[in-house]
Parts: sequence; structure tokens; C-alpha cells
Amino acid sequence: MRRCVQELGSDEVADDALLDYYLILAETDGGDSGAPPLGILVEEFVLCDDYTAAAIDSAEWSAAAGAWRSSPASSRDIRTDAHLRARVTAVSRHDAGRAYQAGGGGELPQEAEIRALFRERQPLPAAAPLDLGTTGSRHYRILFAGEPHNLGNIRSALGLEPIDDPLARVVGTATATAAGHTFTWELRRIGPGIAWCLDVTVRLGAGPESAIGALLHHHRQAIREQGLIPVTIERFA
Repeated sequence: MRRCVQELGSDEVADDALLDYYLILAETDGGDSGAPPLGILVEEFVLCDDYTAAAIDSAEWSAAAGAWRSSPASSRDIRTDAHLRARVTAVSRHDAGRAYQAGGGGELPQEAEIRALFRERQPLPAAAPLDLGTTGSRHYRILFAGEPHNLGNIRSALGLEPIDDPLARVVGTATATAAGHTFTWELRRIGPGIAWCLDVTVRLGAGPESAIGALLHHHRQAIREQGLIPVTIERFA
């Protein structure tokens, strides 16, 4: 049975990179007016010990109320409501802190303090990986909502070799070896304007399994920075 844990530990990913920060902009801002955001949404994926996602924890700060609250509804809405998603911008903790100060919040709470506000967990569908007879391999899919700001930046960050066919749903592939494991990944479009996914195949070696979590985390963040919002992390085998 898989055991579900909090996001990757600080020995695998720098602690200040664990939480995902989003600015929620006003309807008329378009991200260009310089006005303080209406709110800040902070999220953390709850992972099982095989690095699949079991749930999302979240908290939201409202500039109008000047207060934090648990916010599973906002986490759902930015993934299902394209109109709201257009007003959401993924940012670093540093940039979230600057926006928090500009909105009158003062100094952004430490991540441990923010986690204490995670009171209502948004569960994600979970199923045991299928037995495809691929002993020694794992197959992951990270699903994303929305459209990327710059596909070229994603290709560069993930080292993707582009696919020349303009009609192909797979837009790039890459292979690398890390910590004794061999990783192959491809970025795939799931219908125009609907969603995207990153499929990752891991040929297991003798190295630590934490390398798998670190790669999935890095790739998820690199894609998130270009405007796609991660929905879940699944494993098929």
C-alpha cells in the first residue's frame, strides 16, 4: 500500500521551493497595471511515497479582508474555470512576498505558518498503478490545466527536442540519466485549449528513489512558471 506524505522533504528540494504561490489579479489588471493583487493563493501537493499526488492543501490571503483562510474551492476553480485562470499568475515566494507587502499584508508568513492554515484538504482521484509487466520501470503523468505562455521556454527548461509535425500532439521529447536512473519525458497536448501533460518514464537503476521525486518536482515547477497549472501526478505502472 502506498503511503501518502507531505510534499518532498528539504533534503530533496530546497525548503523555500516547496509551496506553490499564485497571485489572483483583478478583472481589469491583465497583469500589467501594477496594482496589488486581490489575493494570494498558496498550495502544496500531498504526495504518496511513490511521488503520485493524493491531495492538494491550500490557503488564500484576501487583500480586501486582510486575512488568510483555507481555500480548497479556489484550488478547484483555478483548474476548472478558464476565466478565473486567466487572472492567476504563478510566482516565486519572493514575488509573492513583495505582492503581500504591496497589498498591506506586511511580511509574508514563513512556510510552516502557512501550512498551519491548511485545514481543508482537496482530495485527488487515486488508483493503484496498473501492472503492465514493465518490471523495473515506472510511468508517470503530470496533468496541467490551461495554455502555456511560452512553449519555447518550456522546451528549453526541460531540454526537449521539438517534434517537427505541426499536427502532432507530442511537442517535444528528452532523455537523461540521473542518480543511476534513466528518464524519458515528453510534453503532450491534450486537445486544443483543454489541457497538457508531461509523461515521464523511469527506467529504475541502483540510485535513490528521491531522484524521481526531484525530477518530477523540477519539471512540474518549470512548466508551472510558464502559465500551466498542475492538476495531479498519476502513475500508470
